[in-house]
Amino acid sequence: MTEHPPVWIEVGSAEELGRVPLATVAVGQSRVALSCVGGEFGAISNICNHVGGPLGQGQLEGDYVVCPWHHWKFNRRNGEGEPGYEADRVPSHAVKVEGGKLFVSERPVTRRGRLPHPPLPVAREPKREPGPVRVAGISTTAMDPKYPRYSTSDALLASALEGARMQHGAEVRLVKLNELRFHNCGGYYSKAARACTWPCSITQMDSKDRMVEVYELVVHWADVLLVATPIRWGAASALYYKMVERMNCIQNQITLNNNVLIRDKVAAFIITGGQDNVQAVAGQMSAFFGELGFVLPPFPFVGHSLGWTAEDMEKNVEFVRNHAGLHAGARELATRSIAVAERLIARSMDMAHIERGGRKANRPA
Repeated sequence: MTEHPPVWIEVGSAEELGRVPLATVAVGQSRVALSCVGGEFGAISNICNHVGGPLGQGQLEGDYVVCPWHHWKFNRRNGEGEPGYEADRVPSHAVKVEGGKLFVSERPVTRRGRLPHPPLPVAREPKREPGPVRVAGISTTAMDPKYPRYSTSDALLASALEGARMQHGAEVRLVKLNELRFHNCGGYYSKAARACTWPCSITQMDSKDRMVEVYELVVHWADVLLVATPIRWGAASALYYKMVERMNCIQNQITLNNNVLIRDKVAAFIITGGQDNVQAVAGQMSAFFGELGFVLPPFPFVGHSLGWTAEDMEKNVEFVRNHAGLHAGARELATRSIAVAERLIARSMDMAHIERGGRKANRPA
């Protein structure tokens, strides 16, 4: 890379630095990830190719430095990526030991290389396509897929989606989290704010992670999102929390980049269970989806519970199955949500028309 002899920077005692397998050291104005294995030093750029994670704070895996943020790997001596991704490399520096001192070349001796990583389709800019109102349902109940049972939250969600389709001509889609295989949140934000990316780093790294289907549905397709959950020990289901922890990357885009991915969308909730606490569960759900950018309709949830001291679940299932009022209430929830969504869509169209220099269309209030 360089045509002139390297300029050497002393970084410290070779003996002392050799006691630490991996560390970050300053070399002039730069920082490098310095490693030592079996008395042999290696020095590569401290900046990961992915989103700039600090390689010197990672760990060694054989001859590879593993980034602490998302576990990208680079050869500790020449900076090459792991096998199969050698060209995805970080710069490496020359090292030498003289008089018990360790010296690192001021400038790298190899260049950074980036393999092309086409963006995932879900990374595109959100844009509503023309068409009728689109209503998505997300079921967060868990059950054995081989032996499915009646779920009260699923049943009311089905009634809501049916009402949206039959009464309002809406397009509807249903996602059952129980049928998706997706990873738990890796907690990247807790490592560093910038480590939480959009799309989620897990989705970027694992093509089989089906959380991407939820992202596609929520960010791009749906005008109305209906989320149904049972109550588990006074809270929403574990699958619900597994999902929303992964959806935190949507909210973090607002915090980090002022990038609002959710606009002019409505969220409402269906909450059932053998224990009371409907209001608290609804409160958490309202706060979370509100922070993503969703708008809530009037009376934004339908809830049913027998209460703490009345956990006769067989009767509870039959009660929900046969209670016409609960199913009508779910359909009315969809109606209220669609009404708000239609107003938001109309307003958005008016604003786009105005921005193009036209006049605001006349629409009934």
